[in-house]
Amino acid sequence: MRPVRPLAVALAEGTVVLDGGLSNQLEAQGCDLTDELWSARLLFDEPWQIEAAHRAYVRAGAQVLITSGYQATFEGFARRGVSRTRAVELLIRSVELARRAGDAAGREVWVAASVGPYGAMLADGSEYRGRYGLSVRELERFHRPRIEALAAAGPDVLALETVPDTDEAEALLRVVEGCGLPVWLSYSVAGDRTRAGQPLETAFGLVSGHDCVVAVGVNCCDPADADRAVRAAAETTGKPVVVYPNSGERWDAPSRGWTGGATFDPARVRGWQEAGARLVGGCCRVGPGSITELAALVQPGRTGHATGETGGTGEPEGPGRP
Repeated sequence: MRPVRPLAVALAEGTVVLDGGLSNQLEAQGCDLTDELWSARLLFDEPWQIEAAHRAYVRAGAQVLITSGYQATFEGFARRGVSRTRAVELLIRSVELARRAGDAAGREVWVAASVGPYGAMLADGSEYRGRYGLSVRELERFHRPRIEALAAAGPDVLALETVPDTDEAEALLRVVEGCGLPVWLSYSVAGDRTRAGQPLETAFGLVSGHDCVVAVGVNCCDPADADRAVRAAAETTGKPVVVYPNSGERWDAPSRGWTGGATFDPARVRGWQEAGARLVGGCCRVGPGSITELAALVQPGRTGHATGETGGTGEPEGPGRP
């Protein structure tokens, strides 16, 4: 169902539940994501799989669906011979797929268009380091066309996510001013600093004066680092905090695989809420099962359903595919 309230209003009234990692759900459905375009490849190859993954999170209790646009860029598509016109169509499709899944929910579901960092386009793990050697102005030029295309597709909010450093955050904040949409800004962090090493207080402080930012926080990080960052974001900005960490496993870029054990515990949401979090969920390797548990803690009266961590079979869902 289309939301009847702006996301900012919902955040002022209580805690809103995000979805979990899209890539792990797609893999659970049998999709091959070893391609450099990652889940963005499915926008033109198997879009119904993306919609099925969104539906799995709706069933799990998610109130916000983050689109498959994280690694969808004009530059990345161009390397595959995809024209600029076709790339715009694919970016729009990423929003439409999430919207269709949300419309079928029978309750408010917001669609957040994912705006991944420059490093995601490089597909070499640079988003976990930042400091690409580009100026703020150059990063603006990279992000502007994609943000304009996504904004025109009509999402409810833009998710400026997995941002590794303050230069990129500054560029993104410049681009979104005047786009007509609310945004959230979410850094990827290590300890008490951004991935590029800047203090979190400095990073979070960049949102001052940007009224379009409805939440600020962290994602794609260790759950323990998220615990510390939530309080810093709330104290620095006074805004609602967004938090959606990884499972606790670590990404090995050279081998393109995850290592270590999972430490994500939905019960952490209590501490996040007490510290100021209002937009909560999971990122990489956090599946529908965990989102069901988290949603039950946040909204005890709401019931979600997920089959294990896969949330469904991912079978194509009828003739309504793009």
